[in-house]
Amino acid sequence: MESYFNALARKGAPSKYALIELPDRVESRPLPEVEILDMRQEFQETGQEQVISRKLHAEIAERLQRNEQVMVLLNRRGYSPVVLCRACGKTLECINCAIAMTHHKRSHRMECHYCGYTARVPDKCAQCGSEYVYFLGTGSEKLEELLHGMFPRARIGRLDRDTVRGRHDFERVLGALDAGELDILVGTQMIAKGHDVHGVTLVGVVGADTALGLPDFRAAERTFQLLTQVAGRAGRGNSPGKVVLQTFFPDHYAVAIRRAP
Repeated sequence: MESYFNALARKGAPSKYALIELPDRVESRPLPEVEILDMRQEFQETGQEQVISRKLHAEIAERLQRNEQVMVLLNRRGYSPVVLCRACGKTLECINCAIAMTHHKRSHRMECHYCGYTARVPDKCAQCGSEYVYFLGTGSEKLEELLHGMFPRARIGRLDRDTVRGRHDFERVLGALDAGELDILVGTQMIAKGHDVHGVTLVGVVGADTALGLPDFRAAERTFQLLTQVAGRAGRGNSPGKVVLQTFFPDHYAVAIRRAP
């Protein structure tokens, strides 16, 4: 909002930036249909926590049957974002930052996503010695594994900082998607940034409201920006697009759909 304000000329004063507007989508194509899925209701109806809702599962299965492509966004990398001892409640924290370290299953390590400090995966609690170590939550690595279990025949790729170490890796994954060599692309915000892949007709957003709780007064604005960006990846070809947005806060102003008058 500050940048938009600074781009507007005020009382004859020169603006700080130039304002460039994009009122129409590429080739005047319609915007994708957006369906907001209340995960509170999903929990009440199923009695268990679902990473992929029944609705999103059905939509993905339908796209795979039609040989169309899917993007699934979860803006949290790693396998599990919290490692917790169920005996004493101690979480494994970074020795530098004092925040929870993330479990990375494929590389078999714990990592701090702030300073980069790494440690071995614990087999018992460092505080009480208990073996009841619990890996809590879901990151993009775990989401990829879940989708492989749900759709074993699908060709699934992942795009995040763990799979992309340089420009070559980035272009390789996107090139495979654009060439139709991937059916589903899972990733963090890296999959949302302006990619023009005409085969993608469905975008699923898992944990759409995760960033709303961050201690940042721009949290809602950044959430809205990310959701808007990733929604724009669907329906850029001849087939119409759809977005399924899973959230626990469907009425939040950064998430709720606003209809034009």
